[in-house]
Amino acid sequence: MTSTRTEPEIRHPLSTKQGWASFAGQPNPEPPRLLPREDWKRLDGFERELYNEARQDYHSTLLLIATPDIRRVIHYGSKLVANNRGKQLGRRGLLVSGASGTGKSTSITQLGRKFQIDLQRRYPPNPERIPVVYIVVPPDADPRSLAREMAAFLGLPTGRRENPQSIAHTVAEVMRRVGTGMVLVDEIHRLDLTTRKGQDASDQLKYFFDTISATFIYSGLDLEESNLLSGMRGRQILGRFVPIKTGPFAYRTDQDKQDWVKLVASMEQTLRLHKHQAGTLIERADYLHARTGGMIGSLDQLIYEAANDAITDGAEKITKAHLDAVLLDGAAVAQFQQHRPGSPR
Repeated sequence: MTSTRTEPEIRHPLSTKQGWASFAGQPNPEPPRLLPREDWKRLDGFERELYNEARQDYHSTLLLIATPDIRRVIHYGSKLVANNRGKQLGRRGLLVSGASGTGKSTSITQLGRKFQIDLQRRYPPNPERIPVVYIVVPPDADPRSLAREMAAFLGLPTGRRENPQSIAHTVAEVMRRVGTGMVLVDEIHRLDLTTRKGQDASDQLKYFFDTISATFIYSGLDLEESNLLSGMRGRQILGRFVPIKTGPFAYRTDQDKQDWVKLVASMEQTLRLHKHQAGTLIERADYLHARTGGMIGSLDQLIYEAANDAITDGAEKITKAHLDAVLLDGAAVAQFQQHRPGSPR
């Protein structure tokens, strides 16, 4: 085994042209090969450290499991792209809403990735093309900050005193020139349409929607409870966007339980542990749902953090103790405590 360590890779945020290009062009991670038992036992200290790190890094990488919500977002988003093709007027967007940890950002970024890969397969390479733009709405957003986010993704310089309209015009012109066909706007719930600033920011997004022949995808936290859909502008958003709701996995019917078990089994198959027995986590499906509330983000953390702990302590298999020791997000903890026997109602 080669005992070398490379320099840490510089990772650009997804909301930059470089970060998105890396994400869209990155193949699914290759699972590290599990060494035969005798070779594994012969590793010296440094070799074992590198070997363990490679497996832990693999577990920590987002290992995409195609959940029903992700499949729905990609399915309906792809249909909208086809329906919008060639239209100047009457285009529709997608409005993805759900609780934290239900895969909203994962869903829309996978949709954008699929769109870009399909485009690159269909047309000759063009280094000038930027098929997808992805931005995160900043807190307390206004027209200037939204336009600057778009400009930053495209790598366009903006002057401190440059007015929002000038930045927006430049951004729209560049996006048309580089062939942008999909615009992903994440954390859209930060726009408060009951305030003047939020209304102006919404109008800015509408300007981009009207002047760029692209499919727009909005994603945000429980949008039905936010102020994004308030008033005339909120009604206009609902008139132009197809809503999709993401949510936790239910666990009531036999079909619900089968879907959950399939998800757990898919994740268990990815584990790179020497002593873990397949089916161990499936036997704990009830417990895993109770701990996570059916949230895909919480399940991902629970399983892969427990797997990495099992590598660190040498157990090389996930035990109940490993799972119990993982500290999950506050929402998962609260719902688990609420449903434990003897907990106050």
